[in-house]
Amino acid sequence: MAKTPDGFVPLTAVRSPDRPAADVIADIRSLYFKTSATTIEQDFAHAIALLMSLENEDARDKAAVYMEGLNEMRAEWAKQVRKAKPAKPAPRAKAGAAARKKTGKAPTRR
Repeated sequence: MAKTPDGFVPLTAVRSPDRPAADVIADIRSLYFKTSATTIEQDFAHAIALLMSLENEDARDKAAVYMEGLNEMRAEWAKQVRKAKPAKPAPRAKAGAAARKKTGKAPTRR
């Protein structure tokens, strides 16, 4: 079975014509409370798909609070990941190139 890309949400999970708006909002709310730094991107994509399945603006307004919270968590965790990554060191020249610069000859192997 092929691996699905990160953030992929099958439409069958969100497009149900008989699904009440309260259930969709409850799903977004549960994503808000259960998300973690490792799952935030997938959860955010799923929440967006759920939000798009809502048919009226009143229901979307109710879900907006959780969507804003998910977005804030996503932004904060993204900052932490950027700070945690060490800066890449500058590329170093190979030993042979350094030896040629000093002596003008290729290094000898022993």
